Formats: sequence, C-alpha cells, structure tokens
Amino acid sequence: MTTRDARAPALAALAALLADETRATCLLALLDGKAWTAGELARHAGVAASTLSEHLGKLVAGGLLTEERQGRHRYVRLADARVAQLVEDLAAQVPPDPAVRPRTLRAANAGSAMARGRTCYDHLAGRLGITVTDALTARGLLRQDTGFALTDAGVRWFEGVGIPLDRSSRRPLARACLDWTERRPHLAGVAGAALCGHALDTGWCERVGSERAVRVTAEGERALTELLGIEQGALR
Repeated sequence: MTTRDARAPALAALAALLADETRATCLLALLDGKAWTAGELARHAGVAASTLSEHLGKLVAGGLLTEERQGRHRYVRLADARVAQLVEDLAAQVPPDPAVRPRTLRAANAGSAMARGRTCYDHLAGRLGITVTDALTARGLLRQDTGFALTDAGVRWFEGVGIPLDRSSRRPLARACLDWTERRPHLAGVAGAALCGHALDTGWCERVGSERAVRVTAEGERALTELLGIEQGALR
C-alpha cells in the first residue's frame, strides 16, 4: 500500500492557478518587477475589470501575487523572486510556434527589442543577458560546469566594479535562469539582480517603451567592453 504524498493537493492547486490564460498573461506581464494596477492588467489581458479582479483574487490567495491599495487603485506585483523564477522557468518550457506571427509592425518591433535585451524580474535576459553571462564565464568570474557559481575572482570583480552583493539574502548568490528566447541559461540570483540594478542605475542600460525591453547605451557599451571584453557590436 502506498502512502499519498501530502504535498499533492497543494501542487494540484498551484497548477490549477497557472492553468488559465488570463492569469498566465498577468503573471508574464508582472515579470517586469513593477507593480501594476488592476485596470492596467485588465487592458493588457483584454478582459473586463470585474473578470480580472476575480483572477487577481485567486492569485493573491494562492501566494503568487501581493497587493496594496493606494486610494482607489489596487496595485499587484509578483510575491517574490521565487514566483518570478517559477513563471520564467515554465515559460521557457513552451516551444516556440513558428506559425505565430506578430500582427502589427509595432508588435514585431517590440518582440525584437525583447529578444535583444530585457529584464527577467530583476536580472538581465535575452541576447544581452546571455552575452554578459558568457563574458563572465569566459573571464573565469562565473562557473557553469557544476551549476552557476561565482568564483572568488568573480566576487572580487563585483566588489571592484562597485556592485555590492547582499550576502545576507536567502537567495543564491548566482543561479541559472533558462532564457525563453535564447533557450540557454543567463545569470540570476543575487549577483544577477545586483548587476541589472547597477546597469540601470548607472545608465549602462535604459528601458525601452512600456515593456520589459532594455537596451545598452553608448556609456554601457564602453563600460562592458572595458570590464568584460565584450565587443560593442554584440551588445546592439
């Protein structure tokens, strides 16, 4: 006689939360790390505000989102980096559909910008994220052979650049996150978040439009070329 795993009901409930296209659309949008109003998410998902409110209630109750109210507005965001990792990892398992084409030039341009460079919750992704990850690995600052790990030289590099690493965090210092456009892992974890935050704060990267897309500035090209030996053309 087998003993039923006590985690099974909770796992089934979590899977049910994700098994809805509207809720999945909201979770993917919130990978930008920002707080969205319920109205913004309703317009993004193409559903009525009342319908979206019901979905948000389920996601909050299930621990995937947190919410706060400011006046008449209800803001929601992903509960934490753990949820972001779950959503991104699941999205990376979805095979690309060559039959799906952008309906407008604007959509095509937005998709291209996201593929070139974007934020994945709080770290860099797309070709930009992969290029930076590969450069860190090539210079012996990051190891990928036994899972992602910063080397001693990597820790010193972050310190030397002036990017503090929060050693008190419960998150891993370095973690592999499977990139859903490149199908390869990019750097996440404390180091990935710190690098992304530094790039945006110093103007190495800037956000493009209202999506998660980011692009490298001229200053960023010079800095990353000097610090990591990345060819400037690879960052565009």
